[in-house]
Amino acid sequence: MADIDRAQAFYTRLFELDVMMRDGRMAALAVPGRQVLLLFQTGMSGEPTGTPFGLIPAHGSRGIQHLCFAIEREDVSLWEARLGEAGIEIESRLEWPQGTISLYFRDLDGHSVELSTPFLWPNDHV
Repeated sequence: MADIDRAQAFYTRLFELDVMMRDGRMAALAVPGRQVLLLFQTGMSGEPTGTPFGLIPAHGSRGIQHLCFAIEREDVSLWEARLGEAGIEIESRLEWPQGTISLYFRDLDGHSVELSTPFLWPNDHV
């Protein structure tokens, strides 16, 4: 992320995520369902990081990334409204053959964010 403070504010405000940990190089945000969204300041994770517990390998990335959050089908219109109220343009809305709906938009760094209803992938057997 080009500006970790701005990225943290974007994701915590839009998705109402709690900040679990924050330092100068990253923010760890709690996503429901025991998931974590890690936001790294650009250029801060390209080298291994030492901790009292061992070494975290380098894992930097470059370019535009993609991430997807699961939403319920009955919440699609709520998310469309929420994005509109936040001034976030929906880049694309797909209705997949199996009935899944995906909403795509960009975060402040241009990364592709997808909101998807259940059954997008074959292993999703809710």
